[in-house]
Amino acid sequence: MTQEKIRESVIAGSWYPGHPEALKKEIGKYLDEARPGPLGGTLVGLIVPHAGYMYSGGIAAHAYKTLLEQPFDRVLILAPSHRAYFQGASVYRLGGYRTPLGIVPLDHELTESLCRESSLFHYHAGAEAQEHSLEIQLPFLQAVLGEFRLIPILMGDHSFGSCQELAGAIVNVCEGKRVLLIASSDLSHYHPYQEAKRLDQVVLDRVSAFDPTGLTADIEKGMCEACGSGPMVTLMLAARKLGANKGKVLHYANSGDVTGDLQGVVGYMAAAFLDNPGTTKEQTPSTRHEAAIDLGLSPEEKNTLRTIALQAIRSKCLKQPIPESPALTPKLNEPRGAFVCLHKGKDLRGCIGMIEGFGPLYKTVKNMAIQAAFADPRFCPLDPDELDDLDLEISVLTPLERIKDPSQIEIGKHGLLIRKKFYSGLLLPQVATEQGWDRYQFLEATCRKASLPPVAWKEKDTELYVFSADIF
Repeated sequence: MTQEKIRESVIAGSWYPGHPEALKKEIGKYLDEARPGPLGGTLVGLIVPHAGYMYSGGIAAHAYKTLLEQPFDRVLILAPSHRAYFQGASVYRLGGYRTPLGIVPLDHELTESLCRESSLFHYHAGAEAQEHSLEIQLPFLQAVLGEFRLIPILMGDHSFGSCQELAGAIVNVCEGKRVLLIASSDLSHYHPYQEAKRLDQVVLDRVSAFDPTGLTADIEKGMCEACGSGPMVTLMLAARKLGANKGKVLHYANSGDVTGDLQGVVGYMAAAFLDNPGTTKEQTPSTRHEAAIDLGLSPEEKNTLRTIALQAIRSKCLKQPIPESPALTPKLNEPRGAFVCLHKGKDLRGCIGMIEGFGPLYKTVKNMAIQAAFADPRFCPLDPDELDDLDLEISVLTPLERIKDPSQIEIGKHGLLIRKKFYSGLLLPQVATEQGWDRYQFLEATCRKASLPPVAWKEKDTELYVFSADIF
């Protein structure tokens, strides 16, 4: 790497401090104040804002503080091009990036591999000239990681087809390697404070539901805004194929929260995408979904149901109108029973369901989500402070099947409903696998759930029903 190939900073001294000590001090302050909470899984990717540090540095710190516990030595940044317009994505290949904290070297192996993998990756000479969205991330990374190699990507085309091809190439090049993916994006721009929060919540819900297809659709319909929508969607598509199975919003705020000017604000989000939520790689994975069966719902349909449930809970909790659901597929309009269970960490926070389907599935999920959050008699109603720590699980049920012989019960496949006179109790299929029960322990526990003696399942007037569930 020669001196003339170094990409010099174009924003030091304006978007962030130009003196090394002042820059370290400011970043350190933001990191000290950030409280992202435990990730509960192995980090695959981050979404980080890209405004000047005085506006979004405190939000960005919630993402970057996670790297103190899970460091990386290779970082791929997807950032939007604000000034130059081109097809595909520009990969800077000439040398490293200089900031006041030193030079960040390129990962020449992966940058060259990306360009060989897809013709959408190329070098566009004007892309870097005045662009801030990628450079703004580097001092934070230098502060928390020290030395690392960079794969810098500026996206000119944010169409879903382009995002899919870019994501596929990233997966092919990065699979089996420890590479952190970062998407650089701000959210809504220059709306009044409350309107900005409404628009940005749509993005937050899609990220929490890990739904890149839904996010693309919402952006195209004007239901939300994000100047880095392409980087976010590309990261989500790639992260999913690289093993991530959960999106988590770490923090949200807008410029009005910093400046006090609420007339025209810009929204900022820090988010993470994780593998094995609730565990680390060294721990035993959760058995919660081992009981799941496939009812033919597509990933997009499942993500839509999760988004509907999360939006309903949040709107009810914040005393806002519950949004209408968009045009839905035939499967989401089928009458099916469903349960919605809420967890905070490993602890149950509410679980309510409808055994049989008396209306469209999406309406059942929406209603049960609200009931689980605010009407489960075992818990007090959900508080707004709990929203960001909530994990949501949906179980879509098959019709009940009455059985005569308890030996027909299959652990890992069946849930149980036991009825006797005015008493009834139900346990979902995943409960038996989580608890490690055999068939008879499952029967006894369901009897206790029905407030019956543990051996009541043996009595002639006791009715036994089984069902299965698609759990996600």
